[in-house]
Amino acid sequence: MAQQRASKRLAVAASVAVVALISGCGSESGADVAAAPPVTTTTTTTVPPTTTQLPAPAPTTELPPPPPTEVEPVPAPQTTYAALDGAYYFSSPDGQFQCGIVTLASRTEAGCQGTTAPVPPRPEDCMISWGNGIRVTNEGEASFMCSGGAVYTSGGETIDPPLALGQSIHADGYSCLSASEGISCTNDETGHGFRIAPDSNEIF
Repeated sequence: MAQQRASKRLAVAASVAVVALISGCGSESGADVAAAPPVTTTTTTTVPPTTTQLPAPAPTTELPPPPPTEVEPVPAPQTTYAALDGAYYFSSPDGQFQCGIVTLASRTEAGCQGTTAPVPPRPEDCMISWGNGIRVTNEGEASFMCSGGAVYTSGGETIDPPLALGQSIHADGYSCLSASEGISCTNDETGHGFRIAPDSNEIF
């Protein structure tokens, strides 16, 4: 009898132990689940690298080239032509002398008419106006004129165009130049000529 009771106690104790073990395991497992921290799901987003675009270089402003230096054209001689004989007629810049290069039947000459000083004495063979101009011809030196009227003029209503300072006329074997010292005309072949101004003159 005593041995049967002991066997029953052992069986009961084993059963209680099994139950306790099962309960303990279940309790421990639940505690672990409750105590475990929540799982955080992290989503990794791949951000493409940022490309910093540099500003475009400012356009280069090219300065315009300097304007070309204009060379002043040399003015053409201011002359007019006689209607019939093709002579060159002009005046001094101040209008005090009327000049011309004239081709005649017997000679070609260049001369200027106007008041000048000094004037040499009147020759005996001059019976009209004396010393009102100087001329040079194909032969010999230049000489003062003995003339009763205007010779070197185109005959227009106004005085012939002026030969500006620094300008010259080269025609029919003569060269006439306008300068501050007066008008000068020279025979290109002989080298003879004259210079005439209101207060001075010379013959060569």
